[in-house]
Amino acid sequence: MEKTKVLFISQEITPYLSENEMSLSSRNLPQGIQERNKEIRTFMPRFGSINERRNQLHEVIRLSGMNLIINDTDHPLIIKVASIQAARMQVYFIDNEDYFQRKFTTVDEDGTEFADNDERAIFFARGVLETIKKLRWAPDIVHCQGWFTGLAPLLIKKTMNDDPFFAKSKVVYSIFNDGFTNPLDKELKSKVKALGIAEKDIKLLEDPSFENLSKLAINMSDGVIKASPEINPEVEKYAKESGKVFLDFQDSESYIDAFNAFYDSL
Repeated sequence: MEKTKVLFISQEITPYLSENEMSLSSRNLPQGIQERNKEIRTFMPRFGSINERRNQLHEVIRLSGMNLIINDTDHPLIIKVASIQAARMQVYFIDNEDYFQRKFTTVDEDGTEFADNDERAIFFARGVLETIKKLRWAPDIVHCQGWFTGLAPLLIKKTMNDDPFFAKSKVVYSIFNDGFTNPLDKELKSKVKALGIAEKDIKLLEDPSFENLSKLAINMSDGVIKASPEINPEVEKYAKESGKVFLDFQDSESYIDAFNAFYDSL
């Protein structure tokens, strides 16, 4: 029997970024799921704070070279890869000079959020999906972790719904105690609409706040996971009332088995 294929789209993974709740989960979960006899692929952004030499990142020429148009501008897609030897696991990185060659992740050294975080999130999500198609690898489950991945469920359900690589994929969205303070660029809705997505599906992006981006991701997912002990109460309430399959917070001892069973249930 064919192994279940699980695609992890993660905002942060240790050791490439510092250890926190999300980066540790995004590091250990794919390994645990692989050890439970599933096939995995793992992606994250190639944020500028990642030390390429120390972590032995190298470009995958056969996957790079595509241009993605965002807001009427061409942005070259560069794919890099590194290995976590102890886990026998590869991590793919989505890179682009305009969006990711900075020394910080989503905020600058003063803690100010980058004005183009919306476009960076679109580029990341599209970059992952286009690369999966180039790899000719059709995931059964797509697990998105962190708000920076929040547009991926929308793109899978509304731009990739007829694509044979994603037509049968079930989407899982993990909600962490992360977020952003100021709304994303007010033009985000029109940038997303330009990708061929209907107005009715993106009404929430009229106010692109953290809460509304999270609600949109929940709307477009098949299952939702509460990934931190405490999360935004408005988002948690929305998730529980959405009718989506919901998995409550799991501790560090039990979460891998719980998530594995959750995937199987979908």
